[in-house]
Formats: sequence, structure tokens, C-alpha cells
Amino acid sequence: MIFTMSVLLPVALQNQLPKPCEQEGNKDPTVYAVFCFPLSGWTWFVTEGKSVQDDFLFFGYVIGLEREWGYFCLSELESVDINGIKVCRDEDHEPKPLSECLKQYGLEEN
Repeated sequence: MIFTMSVLLPVALQNQLPKPCEQEGNKDPTVYAVFCFPLSGWTWFVTEGKSVQDDFLFFGYVIGLEREWGYFCLSELESVDINGIKVCRDEDHEPKPLSECLKQYGLEEN
């Protein structure tokens, strides 16, 4: 896996993402992007997204203090910077079901 800190949301990825609620009801939705913060172990699995004013709103599965589905903004991810360490994107990620992503990253639920 190659994680990059340069561009979190390239245009090609932005155009590929389903709009919010398009995967609603899917028990194992497709993950289109994976972001992580190396210092905390937080991981964001993006399943949907859309432009909102001057930002981009994502929906996905977040593993942080808890495991939960929710919305988060590109600006929030880009604002994280601790001594030069930032949120990064797995550039090698290919769209696949969430269950496969959790397995790939060793984050399966017990």
C-alpha cells in the first residue's frame, strides 16, 4: 500500500464516488477511497461523497475512538497536521466491498 499526503481527492476519484445514500441498504457497500492518520490509527473508508459549497462531504465507515458510519469533510481531513504528519490516502486502493477492506487492513470486527 502506498499512502500519499499530496492530493487527498483527485478529480478522477471525486467523479467516481456515488452520491450520498446511493448505496443505502447495501449491507457491504463498496469502498472507493481509504484515508488514514498514521499517528492515531484512525481510518476512514469512503463509500459516497459530493461537493458541498467550497468543500467535499464524504460518507463512510470510520474507525477511530469507535467504529461508526458517518459524514466527514475533506477540509477536516486536510486540517490534520501534527508536526508535518497529515492524513494520507491509500493510492493503491481499488474499489471493493467494506468487508474485504477491513480484512485487507487487519481491522475485521470480532
